[in-house]
Amino acid sequence: MPDTNVFLFYPNLIGYARIVLAIWAFWVMNHAPLQAVFLYGLSAALDAFDGWAARTYNQSSRFGAMLDQLTDRCALLAINMSLCVFYPSSAFWFQMSAVIDIASHWLHLHATDLTRKASHKQSSNPILHLYYTDRLFLGFMCGANEAFYMLMYLRAWYPGPSILGVHLMSIFCVLAFPFAFVKAGISLIHLATAAQTVVDHDVATILGQSQVKSN
Repeated sequence: MPDTNVFLFYPNLIGYARIVLAIWAFWVMNHAPLQAVFLYGLSAALDAFDGWAARTYNQSSRFGAMLDQLTDRCALLAINMSLCVFYPSSAFWFQMSAVIDIASHWLHLHATDLTRKASHKQSSNPILHLYYTDRLFLGFMCGANEAFYMLMYLRAWYPGPSILGVHLMSIFCVLAFPFAFVKAGISLIHLATAAQTVVDHDVATILGQSQVKSN
């Protein structure tokens, strides 16, 4: 008999560990930056292992997918909230980063459920198809995106030595920024394609209801 205790699936146990680590990171984020970055980074790194566990033990679940997405979205939201405090003049951009990330992934998951796809990683859009099917590309983009926000957070505490008048941590942030920018662009593609999917579903529903009435 197959295991039906979804709450205790191995990937979901990893997901719970990610949540604990993330909350711990949030707790120390305003006074222990190195500890916060370690905990936050470890939580983010474990994201690669829950998917591996799901595939290895055949324990994929909608609950696990939702848990994974919620953890990612809430973690990024939390670090953006901190960055708004450390960089008040750039608060708008950090707010928009969080809004785009949350809105796009929420609508994408909703569109997946509407179309009854087995996974939110199935997409006919060529960019999203590459994003989700090439694990190296997916892992690199997610890792580089998280690195940008962690570097920005660290920069507020430890600017690093100055090189030609520019602090080392600022250089690292500049190098990581293009990847975060591209990741935001991919999120906007998520948003646009998911919106189209939901609208297509609405149109099909309206036409179906109209046909029933005409009959």
